[in-house]
Amino acid sequence: MIAKLTGTFDDFGPDWAVIDVGGVGYLVHCSARTLDGLGVRGGRVTVHTEMQVSENDMRLIGFASASEREWFRLLTGIQGVGSKMALAVLSALTVEELQRACAGGDAAMVARAQGVGPKLAARIVNELKDKAGALPSAAGAALASVPAGSASADAVSALQNLGFKPNVATEAVARALEELGEGAGLNDLVRVALKRAAG
Repeated sequence: MIAKLTGTFDDFGPDWAVIDVGGVGYLVHCSARTLDGLGVRGGRVTVHTEMQVSENDMRLIGFASASEREWFRLLTGIQGVGSKMALAVLSALTVEELQRACAGGDAAMVARAQGVGPKLAARIVNELKDKAGALPSAAGAALASVPAGSASADAVSALQNLGFKPNVATEAVARALEELGEGAGLNDLVRVALKRAAG
């Protein structure tokens, strides 16, 4: 099973990309958001993948993050939601938005996805309501492996001391880390994270 590909962004279409890994081009079906995040042709990219095999088809689905892939698995586990429908939902909503919609029972938000009617949106929200709180968001997952005593952990602690809730502080620092890069210092992290948390 292919879980991840790292290689050159070789080509793309409306809902697919070709990732060249050591001279082998992998055709990967993606959400619009994942495609947008891949950047320009010729760049180096990493996509998390899910292999789908049916009687007459075999395809790789690609995701920008492991949490997006996890939501794809949850969505395709619902009756009436195939891989195309799941990718349409993930194209319309970020992982965080989908998580909020399911946790809050907001079917109208899910119904924004192309081809998802009100009934199916309600079923998605109802079936994933309990699971929404248990799954880490992409930003939360980015900080899940932060070692104690690191600048990131100190920045989260600093924001919590200023009165921000732990999940808000963690997400803001994760976004600041994405913006500034891994080697960012504590002061810069806190400064940018405060803007993110306040925004």
